[in-house]
Amino acid sequence: MRGWVSRSAARRRPLAGAAVAVLVATACTIGGGDGTASGGGDGPNITVTPAPGAAAVPPNTPVRVSVEDGAITDVRIEQVAHEDLAGAGGEGSGGPGGEAARGRLSEDRTSWVSDRNLRPGASVRVYATAEDGTGKETEVVSQFATADVDAEHRLELVANFPRTGDVVGVGMPVVVTFDRPVAYKPQVENSMEVTSEEVTEGAWNWVDDETAVFRPREYWEPRQRVTVDLRLAGVEAADGVYGTRDRRIEFEVGRELVATMHVPDHRMEVAVDGETVRTIPVSNGKGLRRFNTTTSGIHLTMEKYATLVMDSATVGIPKGAPGYYRLDVDWAVRTSNSGEFTHAAPWNVGNLGRANASNGCTNMSVSDARWFYETSLMGDVLVTTGTSRELEWDNGWGFYQRSWQEWLEHSVTGEPQVTDGSGTPGSVHGDDL
Repeated sequence: MRGWVSRSAARRRPLAGAAVAVLVATACTIGGGDGTASGGGDGPNITVTPAPGAAAVPPNTPVRVSVEDGAITDVRIEQVAHEDLAGAGGEGSGGPGGEAARGRLSEDRTSWVSDRNLRPGASVRVYATAEDGTGKETEVVSQFATADVDAEHRLELVANFPRTGDVVGVGMPVVVTFDRPVAYKPQVENSMEVTSEEVTEGAWNWVDDETAVFRPREYWEPRQRVTVDLRLAGVEAADGVYGTRDRRIEFEVGRELVATMHVPDHRMEVAVDGETVRTIPVSNGKGLRRFNTTTSGIHLTMEKYATLVMDSATVGIPKGAPGYYRLDVDWAVRTSNSGEFTHAAPWNVGNLGRANASNGCTNMSVSDARWFYETSLMGDVLVTTGTSRELEWDNGWGFYQRSWQEWLEHSVTGEPQVTDGSGTPGSVHGDDL
């Protein structure tokens, strides 16, 4: 939804690319029941929908402005939640004259449609301005109300990674989890915009009906800020289920750290900003069965623990079963959801750099494991090769296991999102706009 942003009517400035005309007349009219106003009978005729006075308008209804005998010069929208009417406007409310609205203007400037949903339970005013060929201007103010959403039908965000303020690795995905299944994924996906200082393209995939993941086509460029605008207010996630609040996530991509292991070589090479800074002797999985085979593929570091109890019962090998273990380990960094960590293994020191003897984890000396623990950021990259078990794309954060083409094909929009702030690929309204 590449966005056109209207200019303020109060400043009486024409749209970019429009010829500058002398304003010889101005009219401001509250729209009638059909949403139409005219400027003294011989100026532009403006129509706004939803119609003035409409009540309980679904919040994902697009605002439309059309004009006859003129061209649109400005659209502004003011929204005040019902509970805010007695006092100051709440989050998202506009000041006098409303706030600049994002939408798409037709080439001939006779029609405009919004790119954003409306706030549930709000009093909405639309200020639309047009002028004719002589510069005569008409403004119409149309007011209506959106439907409220009760607590049982609200879409809420329950978790997100990264969090605001985090510094992450170049492979970091954006993972958002909702409190209920999302049936109408296209409009939810199009309501979540990612913007980065170093422009790239990316796309969302859904791990399940509650969890959406954004990843860039390739790794992020290091040392930059990324913003994620979750414009959930008014988006319809399922029949009668709407978001009520917008969220913003702001994080920083740090230096580039990429670690590589060819498992038969028994060592890990760690490169920072393209230069190898440490070679670590390791011992990986025995490879006698699937469970203790280290996975090959592009892993991302997910979380880390100074001390961790590793219990095989958590990955399907209960106490009393062959292969059961329970160990206290130090300096552990998770790289998958199937139980793979890098960690200190002083009991396996004789095999470090020589033989693979672990249950699938990457064993290190205490000093190397602590160094990796202290150096790594969430979202750093670990590329592993040389084993018979491939990392699944949805095992942990194995999202780069899908090629970019596969990732794009699994996005419900089917189109990339460019991170330059120009908008998302499709409509937030659940229509064919």
